[in-house]
Amino acid sequence: MTREAFVDQVVWITGASSGIGRSLAVAFRHAGARLILSARRPDALEEVKRACANHPDVHILPLDLSRLETLPAKTTEALASYGSIDYMVHNAAIAMRDRVVDTSLGIDQRVMAVNYFGPVALTKALLPSMLARRSGRFVVISSLSGKYGAPQMSAYAASKHALHGFFESLRAEVHPDNIRVTIVVPGFIRTSILQSAVTGAGGSYARNLAIHERGMEADECARRILKVVARGKEEALVGGPEIYTVHLQRLFPSLLTRLVRLHPMRLRDRLFRFLSLGTKEADR
Repeated sequence: MTREAFVDQVVWITGASSGIGRSLAVAFRHAGARLILSARRPDALEEVKRACANHPDVHILPLDLSRLETLPAKTTEALASYGSIDYMVHNAAIAMRDRVVDTSLGIDQRVMAVNYFGPVALTKALLPSMLARRSGRFVVISSLSGKYGAPQMSAYAASKHALHGFFESLRAEVHPDNIRVTIVVPGFIRTSILQSAVTGAGGSYARNLAIHERGMEADECARRILKVVARGKEEALVGGPEIYTVHLQRLFPSLLTRLVRLHPMRLRDRLFRFLSLGTKEADR
């Protein structure tokens, strides 16, 4: 069923140069989709295209989501590649780790520009063409941080919360026009997102946590995302036992709040170990 859903469909993926985005590119191409791959680094996108067997239906469109003024023209260029976009996958994001008191407003603005205003700008530029065709789907890759905040993740959590608010509103507006929105909430996925995270002063965080190192493989995450999208789900949790913290937040919000307050990564590791019946201790 998954493969049939995407044959000859045009899929535009941001953040396609690594991590979940790279795995999504390979998975969509394997399912027969025609691709537009975007990220800041053309050389990394070329490598992903090679991973897609250099297929002629894989187009590269470098862009920087923080340069909002360039995104309408980039959308026009993307539409010119195939004439239309069937799936817009908003995957690109920048992570941030630091305390609020140590984070400059400029870093908050930088994270919001990439993680929120960039996807919003692309959506606004692309939406008229979908409305004219009365067809299309936005696939938004969120995070557990889009469901609840934790210490040292304020800007990142804020940007992901904002995505939920915007795309849930959009979903309600465009449903009569046969345009759909799927929000995917991944748990701990084995990617290098924290390696490229920024600190509150603008430096590089440059390390991964053990809890991410033992998370779900990006290829498996991508496989599950395609299945979710093919089924037309509006929202889905994808990951290991840690995704059940979302249910804990819904059923026992005060409990989760108290636990998160103690130490976010230590808490998540303990929950992970409890739900998975035992794993190794995470970095502190």
